Formats: sequence, C-alpha cells, structure tokens
Amino acid sequence: MIKIRPGNERGHANHGWLDTYHTFSFAGYYDPRHMGFRHLRVINEDRVKPGAGFATHSHRDMEILTYVLEGALAHRDSMGNGSVIRPGDVQRMSAGTGISHSEYNHSQTEPVHLLQIWIVPEQTGLSPSYEQRSFELGAKGGGWRLIAAREGRDGAVTVHQDVEVFAARPAPGERVVHRLKPDRHAWLQVARGALMLGGIALQAGDGAAASDEAMLDVTANEASEVLLFDLR
Repeated sequence: MIKIRPGNERGHANHGWLDTYHTFSFAGYYDPRHMGFRHLRVINEDRVKPGAGFATHSHRDMEILTYVLEGALAHRDSMGNGSVIRPGDVQRMSAGTGISHSEYNHSQTEPVHLLQIWIVPEQTGLSPSYEQRSFELGAKGGGWRLIAAREGRDGAVTVHQDVEVFAARPAPGERVVHRLKPDRHAWLQVARGALMLGGIALQAGDGAAASDEAMLDVTANEASEVLLFDLR
C-alpha cells in the first residue's frame, strides 16, 4: 500500500527570514493525521535568507540529520563542533542527554535550502555525538547511495535506530529501484524535480509512505533528487 503526502498540503510558515514546510506536525503546525511515520518524526523543508538562521537552541533524545540542497549552512554546537554543510554533505547529531546548537546561513548574499530530518532513537539517554560526511551523488547509473544507517554501514553516518536512509539524483529517464524486505516500511521524499513512483506522479515536496510493498520503482521525469527511508 502506498499513501501520498502531497507537498502542497504540508504545514507552512513564513517567518520572513525562514520559509518552512512541515511534512509532519511540528511547532505551531499540528495535524493528528500526520505525526510522523514509524520512527521518522520530522521532515522540514527550510529556506533561510542570507545571514539569518536559528539562534542557539537545545534538543534531547533525537537523531537529527541535516541535508543541504542549495547554498551552505554554518553549524556550531555545545560539544565544540563548528562546520559548514553544503550540497552532498550529511550532518548527524545524536542529541541524547542534551545538546545545544545554532544554524545560520553561511552566505550574506545567497539563500540556503535544506531538509531537517528527525528520527526517534531506539533508546533514550545516549551520550550526545556528532558526525558529518560528504557523499558522491548524481553519477549516471549511480542509483541509491546509503547516507545514514545503524552502525554507519558502508560509510554512512551513524543513526541510533533500525533505519537506512538513501539518496539519489536520477537524471531524466533514469530508473532507480529499492527492494523492501518483509515487515519493512519506506518513506520516499522528493526533494527536487519530478518522478514516477510506479504509476504515481510525484513532484518536489511530495512524500509517499509504503507498507506491504516488495519494491519501490522510481523513474525520473526530469533531473531530480530524492530521499528514501527504509524503516522497521
């Protein structure tokens, strides 16, 4: 069974410096029909104006992934980490017992476009930790690239949950397939472009929840970027 979450039905808020869309209930947006999917709790699509950003704030007991689509995001946290996240990079923070951080647009002239992703960890009270890695995406025929997984398998960043996160940038007409093991579920999030999921047309901002499916068959209608979450 595949259920579509249209991008134009997501929660939306424009704060001037931040234009944000919420796939699931978040902050001032609440919809009991969309509280997350399995252990996936948040997918926020954020556009931050030049020089603006999120002042220091705190989290706990959450696995937080940052995925930049365009521009660059500057990060600082209470563990002493400071970095700039650019397209192709994946940052992971395990908030655990508590972490504070800030995120600002690294540019004074160009906006930054990113996805903020939260995954509920398999246990609470973990020691806070941080990781950032770069991934090669978009080569013709490159297919899915594992970018986050339990124990950091195959060079992915480590998440403390039974989940695998894949990314792909299929070219127009390119097909990418993901096979699901029994009792696994998937969430597909279209970050950019337009594609077909089987016979279903999806565009940027759309999501799709899949359960009791053996395979997800994606064909790009145009240059696209898509994330796939394989979940217990």
